[in-house]
Amino acid sequence: MIIVLLGPPGAGKGTQADRLSGRLGIPKIATGDVLRAAVRDGTKRGLEAKSYMDRGDLVPDSVILGILQDVMTSPATKKGAILDGAVRTVPQAEGLEATLGEIGEKVDRVLLFDVDDDELVKRLSTRTVCEGCQTPYMGREPGTRCEKCGGRLVRRKDDEPEAVRNRLEVYRRQTEPVIDWYRGHNQKVLKIDADAPVDEVTSRALEALGKTGKREAGSGKRGGGK
Repeated sequence: MIIVLLGPPGAGKGTQADRLSGRLGIPKIATGDVLRAAVRDGTKRGLEAKSYMDRGDLVPDSVILGILQDVMTSPATKKGAILDGAVRTVPQAEGLEATLGEIGEKVDRVLLFDVDDDELVKRLSTRTVCEGCQTPYMGREPGTRCEKCGGRLVRRKDDEPEAVRNRLEVYRRQTEPVIDWYRGHNQKVLKIDADAPVDEVTSRALEALGKTGKREAGSGKRGGGK
């Protein structure tokens, strides 16, 4: 099963991708992670991406989709994958469809994590991230240490309230049309109310996917942060 995650910044996509990966037994594939891994490992497409990055240019969708294709043909994704951050624009949705088609695959489900704008501003403006591993934390002060790697927590400039509202405007312009694109291509978009504790959001997502089972023990924090 190949699942695409959609939703505004702060809706908890990254958190839920990790949890769904564990529950469903399929890997999470975050676009940024696989791009950095390809560059680090010096793959053919990784070197191509690095050439753009070294010039300060954005890596084209064609290169990123090529890297995703490499990952999707690996043994690790034989049973499927959860794609986080792979689709932010209609051209990317079109490109992903074509890329998966070349290897005989398709998107099986689209999960849309929905949260009110005011809640998103509140979440992100109180978020800090580890400057080392980029793990997000809610309600932790800058300067404290990351529980995973010991790195220092910092508050990003784009998590300031005004910056968050600007990011939401970009999401409305660029990513919301993707929802209509999938619906127009006979893909059911499963809307998840993500304004709830993390466990509850995971439970709702699994229910939407037709999956049931014992709920994970975990944080009672709301939604997540990515």
